[in-house]
This record gives sequence, C-alpha cells and structure tokens, in this order.
Amino acid sequence: MGETKLTFKRYEKKYLLSPEAYARLRQRLDPYIEPDEYFRSTVCSVYYDSADYRLIRHSIEAPVYKEKLRLRAYNVPGPEDTVFVELKKKYKGVVYKRRVGMTARQAEDYLSGRAPAPEDSQMIREIDWFIKMNEPRPQAFIACDREAWRSKEDPELRVTFDKNIRCRETELSLTAGSQGEPLLGPGQVLMEVKIPGAAPLWLAHMFSELALYPTSFSKYGTCYQEKILKDFTDGVIFSA
Repeated sequence: MGETKLTFKRYEKKYLLSPEAYARLRQRLDPYIEPDEYFRSTVCSVYYDSADYRLIRHSIEAPVYKEKLRLRAYNVPGPEDTVFVELKKKYKGVVYKRRVGMTARQAEDYLSGRAPAPEDSQMIREIDWFIKMNEPRPQAFIACDREAWRSKEDPELRVTFDKNIRCRETELSLTAGSQGEPLLGPGQVLMEVKIPGAAPLWLAHMFSELALYPTSFSKYGTCYQEKILKDFTDGVIFSA
C-alpha cells in the first residue's frame, strides 16, 4: 500500500448522473480506467462550521475564494484508527487540500479544543489559524459509498463515483456509524473528476458525446439547504 498523500492541488469537476447515464458512462470508461488503490470505501466526513453556519452560507454564494474544515475517514473508524483533519480551499476553480492524520480520538479532542494536536507542523499551524478565526464546531455528518478509479495513462487523473450520499445533524462523530438521511434521488450518482490540469481529449469527447455537463453540487451545501436550514426554520420560508 502506497504512502498517503497529504497535499493536493487540482481541478475538481462534479457531474450528477441518472442511473441510465451512469451505466452508459461506466461502459465507455472501462478501456481507459483502472481501480484506484482505495477502490471501494465508505467515505465519512464531519463538517465543521461556525455557530451561525457562516462558512457554508459564504460558500453557497459561489465566491472567488472559499475554505472549509472537515474530519474525514475511509470506512467507519474506531477511536484509535487513523482519520484526517482536512483544510480545503478553492480559489478561481483550483482546489487546494491539505490534511494531517491522527487517531479519531486525537482529532476530536484537538478540534474541540480539549487537547493540542499530537504533533506540530505547518499544516497544523494553518488549521490552528482557521480555528482561531472561525471558532468552528461539528455541524453535519455526511457519508457516501465510493468507487475510486484512475486513468491508465495518468494516475493523477482520478474519477470517483459516490452513491447513497446521506447526512445527519446528530451524532456528529466519525465513530458513531455511517447512517443518515439520503441527499440524492433513487439511483442517482455523483461523479467527480479530479485532475491537475486540462482533461485529456478522449475524456472531453466522451462527455460531449454523452451530453454530460458539470454541476456545482456540494454535499455539505445540499445538506445545509435541504436538511439543516429547513429544520432551523421549521419549514417556514421567510421573505423580505
């Protein structure tokens, strides 16, 4: 098993696929892709935000620059299993992700302010500054069942398919299981294409032929708008 990558700089494009579009695309992609090192997993994330959800409200406005803090695990961890504290930034369409690994117990203690990070590093200092400026707290848990693929020609080109995306507003711990309420319709799949530069011609032609177009879908943003905000307003829509 290879060394875990902790720093990413890439473009990320998302596509929301119907069951039929997913089946057609998978068949067309087969000659070009192979399973990634972590092919199948349940991706579990706890998103941290301010008490008034300032970060996700800002993100929904589609600004030039935005950032978010989350705690991520690949499959439901135990208290002593490794998870990742991730600081993800996006500037002019380019995604910069930095993360540091520690146990689930250490991560929750660190992000809650109960204990310092187990080791100091430049990444930890960046996260410390984010925490100081935003005073984040756990606000949403989101999980999905993921298939991860990579290009046979360029392993830096990755394609992931997320199914059964679900979220919850309680039990905001990675160790509490992966259950939640669905965010997508039956059979819908969220595809993400992750690449350091321009997409290869074969992929661009394929998407054009299949009439696939990127979307701005955000898991946390959708959870906030469809679950958290509705619960907060008790289903009442306010207008000026």
